[in-house]
Amino acid sequence: SYPQSEDPATLANVTVPAFGDTPVRLGRAFWDTAAGVLCGRRSRNMAPERASCVLPSEEVVEGMPFVTCHMSISIDGFVAGPDQSADNPLGIDGRKLHDWHLNDPKHPVDDAFTQRLLGPRGAYIMGRNMFGPVRGGWGDSDWRGWWGPEPPYHAPVFVLTHHPHDPIDMEGGTTFYFVDDFETALAEAAKHADDRPIDIAGGASAVRQALQARCLNQLVLDIVPVVLRDGERIFDDVPEFHAEAVEAATSPLATHIVYKIT
Repeated sequence: SYPQSEDPATLANVTVPAFGDTPVRLGRAFWDTAAGVLCGRRSRNMAPERASCVLPSEEVVEGMPFVTCHMSISIDGFVAGPDQSADNPLGIDGRKLHDWHLNDPKHPVDDAFTQRLLGPRGAYIMGRNMFGPVRGGWGDSDWRGWWGPEPPYHAPVFVLTHHPHDPIDMEGGTTFYFVDDFETALAEAAKHADDRPIDIAGGASAVRQALQARCLNQLVLDIVPVVLRDGERIFDDVPEFHAEAVEAATSPLATHIVYKIT
């Protein structure tokens, strides 16, 4: 269970069991963030900021909402395995990247970062490969996403694709909109998000475009001790990346690092 104390000294010295291994010590920054997520309030480390983006058109857009991205990544730098398909949407061994938040019981650190991963957002941007396995023209496909009738987003989701598609309304407040490029997706997401964060949900191509546009305020990486050797990367063709690690916490299944993009 999470400690109830609000005393910084007490929180900074809390240890939690690591499933029989050496206990993990969690600092005040971790518990402040966890409390903010679990109690529905935003901690100091999660305070929204206004981003400045350099878009493909070379236009600098000031005053964008806070833009974040949360990705699981292998220790050799892949966010999905090779040979993604309808039967294997995360690629070969890609499911191993997500054991930390999909398996139960969860380590307390993983549970807190799962809550962060599922936190409310104003809008999302995702690539077509993340939305589904259909390639090329949509044809007669009735694909409506991997997540069933009520996806976990509960907000507008802008899907990047060069093939037009009518919006898809789902239960629970999710609507999938289909747009031609990242710049359009970001502009539309900003209109819908108000002052709530925009989340770059994935996959790898969408995250690369966000990094290239330099529109991220925050990148959360869940580094998993798995070697995939092939698959999808997020930092290829990203000419610049400047960040500061502002928070870190570990479990046996992942090392979670919060980067502030500078």
